[in-house]
Amino acid sequence: MNAGMDSAPAISGLMSSDEQVLRPRRGLVAIDFGELWRFRELFWLLAWRNVLIRYKQAYLGVGWAVLQPLLTMAVFTVVFGKLAGMSSGGAPFAVFNFAALLPWMFFANALSESSNSLVASQNLITKVYFPRLLIPTSAVLSGALDFLISIGLLLLLMAWYGVAFTANLLLMPVFFGLTFLAALAAGLWFSALNVRYRDVKYIVPFIVRLGIYVSPVGFLSAKGYEFLGPAYGLNPLVGLIDGFRWSILGAGFEPYWPGFWLGQAVVAVLLVSGAYYFRTMEKTFADVI
Repeated sequence: MNAGMDSAPAISGLMSSDEQVLRPRRGLVAIDFGELWRFRELFWLLAWRNVLIRYKQAYLGVGWAVLQPLLTMAVFTVVFGKLAGMSSGGAPFAVFNFAALLPWMFFANALSESSNSLVASQNLITKVYFPRLLIPTSAVLSGALDFLISIGLLLLLMAWYGVAFTANLLLMPVFFGLTFLAALAAGLWFSALNVRYRDVKYIVPFIVRLGIYVSPVGFLSAKGYEFLGPAYGLNPLVGLIDGFRWSILGAGFEPYWPGFWLGQAVVAVLLVSGAYYFRTMEKTFADVI
């Protein structure tokens, strides 16, 4: 079987006992969800492999999943809370800031990992067939472990600062799911582009460094809307960060819903177009990579 035939395959019949004909599926996105389900075990193996690689030979290991958000929270608390005097809406600035770092750090790490995932899996792609969509998707999912560890830190911070635990916390998985889709949408685009244009490896770190300052991580999103108007909601992370703060801090932090839904519409467009572009380019991955 030709390893370069990476278009979404449908097994149309057996030519012999060990030969299969692979043909592209029809449709706008042409994602074979049944095939993805058949390869689910490989999906989980790829996700776990990404976790192991991330902390391989690291002295602190998974401890970095604790130190990174804590140190970032401390820096932002000093810079935005103390020096810049930004308002936290009456909430403890450490919790206010950490609530925003939860979705942001997951998105940033997922984007960095997924954008380079196809290039990093070059040997696997050129030697065996499997749905290539599993690679960037598993890279995004691998950040879930760090996210769960951060949730534990958040609960400790809430207890330390006396922030009440409300029913809004039950909404956090919903906002996490939307953040996952936002990271996947961006990851599909950048991972496919990175195969052909290696400039992407320089663009993504720049986006991550810039994004943390244009997203309301250290300040209330009302400041951004005041400066840019409704267009500020075009950044999907704005509504998602507001959603996390609302689920954690409760009343007084409800998202600006028109901006929130505008951001989700952007994610939907990027997800569908990213999946389409990924599947269009998939047949060339083995040859170009």
